[in-house]
Amino acid sequence: MTQLQDDLDSAIRQLRGTVTGPVVCPGEDGYEDECAGTQTAWGHRPVVAVGARAAADVRAAVSFAAERGLPVAVQATGHGQPESGAGGVLISTRRMAEVSVDPARGTAWIGAGTRWREVIDAAAPHGLAPLSGSTSHVGAVSYTLGGGIGLLARRYGYAVDQVRTIDVVTADGMARRCTPDTEPDLFWALCGGRGNFGVVTALEVGLVPAARLYGGGLYFDAAHAPAVLAAWLRLTRAAPDELTTSLMIIPFPDLPDVPEPFRGKRIVHVRVAYLGDAAVGDRLVGQLRAVVPPLVEQLADIPFTDCDTIHRDPTDPHAFLGTSVFLRDLDEAALAALLDATGPAAPAVCLLELRHLGGALANRGTNAVGFREAGYLLGVVSPLDNVDLSVAERGLETAVEAVRPWILGRHLNGLFGAAATPDQVSAAFEPADYRRLAELKARYDTENLFRHNHNIPPARGTVRWFVGGAGDHG
Repeated sequence: MTQLQDDLDSAIRQLRGTVTGPVVCPGEDGYEDECAGTQTAWGHRPVVAVGARAAADVRAAVSFAAERGLPVAVQATGHGQPESGAGGVLISTRRMAEVSVDPARGTAWIGAGTRWREVIDAAAPHGLAPLSGSTSHVGAVSYTLGGGIGLLARRYGYAVDQVRTIDVVTADGMARRCTPDTEPDLFWALCGGRGNFGVVTALEVGLVPAARLYGGGLYFDAAHAPAVLAAWLRLTRAAPDELTTSLMIIPFPDLPDVPEPFRGKRIVHVRVAYLGDAAVGDRLVGQLRAVVPPLVEQLADIPFTDCDTIHRDPTDPHAFLGTSVFLRDLDEAALAALLDATGPAAPAVCLLELRHLGGALANRGTNAVGFREAGYLLGVVSPLDNVDLSVAERGLETAVEAVRPWILGRHLNGLFGAAATPDQVSAAFEPADYRRLAELKARYDTENLFRHNHNIPPARGTVRWFVGGAGDHG
C-alpha cells in the first residue's frame, strides 16, 4: 500500500469520526445503496460516499474533498443525474429531509433531501401548495434551482422565482446564507446554476394558495394525433393563465401488464391543471373532446395533494436519456415534423412531451433562468432498455432538428445523462447570463470542485459562451 493510499485511508477514518451519517467506500456495506438513484443507466462511483444528516456533515465532506483536490458530486433522489461521477466524493443528502411551514408568511423551509411529497403534505392543511413539478417523487431543491416548470406554472411562474433564502456550503467549506440582499451574486447564480456553486443544504420558498384544482388527463389514440395536437395548440392560444396544460406521446408495448386500451398503441396523453371552477375547466378542455372521443378520460376536481394523478409519471428507478428545448412558438407544420421525427421510423423509441408556457413564466426573476419569452417547451425522452446509447442520442437530436427554427435554447432540468454535453449545458442559458455564471464560478469555485453536474467551468481569461441556436457554439 502506497503512502498516498495510507494518507487517504487515515483521512477517511477521521471523516468518519466527524460526520454523523454513514461514510462508505467501494466494496463496503451500504456503498451501492448510497450511490443509487432513480437513473439506472449510469451511477456515481466515488472514492468515498458521505450520507449527510446535517449541514455540518456537508461542510466536513466538502473540506475533505477540497484539501485533496477531489471533485464533489451531490445527490438527493438522482432523477436528473447528468453523468457518472467516477472518483471523488459523493455527498448524499437524502437524509436531510425536513420541512417547516410558516402559514402566516406563506413560506416553507425545505431540507436538501426533501421530496415534493413532504412539502405538499405539510402545506396542504393551511390551504397552501408549493410550485412542485409533475411528480411529487422528485427532490425539491435541485428541481427548484434548475427552474422548475410545474402544474401551476402559468399562474405562478417558475418554482425558482419563489426562492427567498438559500443555505449553501461553498468550495471553501464555509456555510453561507444567501438572499437577494445579503449575497446577491451567489443567490442569483444558485437560482438557475444549481450545484455549480456549492452544496445547498436548505431553501426557503414561497407557497401559493392552491387547496384544489380541476385536473387529470385525456388519453387519445395517436392515430388521431395530428387533429388532437392541432386542437391542443388552439386551446393554448386562448388559454387563461389559470390553465396549465401539456401533452405526451407515449408508445406503449404490447404486454399483458399494460392496460388494454393502451396495449401496443401510441397514445397522446393530454394533462390538465386548472386553478378555477371545475365547470369552466371542463368547458375549456371540451374542444379537445370535440375533435375525437378520448379512449380514457380522468378529469375531476381534486385536492392538490392528488396532483400526481395528472401526469402519472413513473417512480421506479429506470434507465433513460433525455433532452429539452425552449421554443419561441409552434405551428401545425412543426407539430407534423415532430410527429414524424418521433414516430415508428425514428432511430430510437422516443416519448415526446410539449408543455405550454407563457403567463407568469414570462416574468423575469432575480435569477439565471432565461428564455422567458418561450411559448412552449419540448422534451424528448428515450428509454435505454436494450438500446445503444449513440442510437438513443441520435433519436433525441432528430426530434430537436424538427423544430430548430423555433428553438431559443436548452432547458437545464430536462437534460438527462449523456445528452448533457458542454455545448448543451451552455445553451441552457442566455449568452450574457452564461458569461456571468462562468465569472462567478471562478470566484466561488476556482478549481471547479463541483463539476460532476451540469457543469459550468470557471472563466479563465477569455470566456466562451453559447450563441445562436441550440447546439451551436459560438
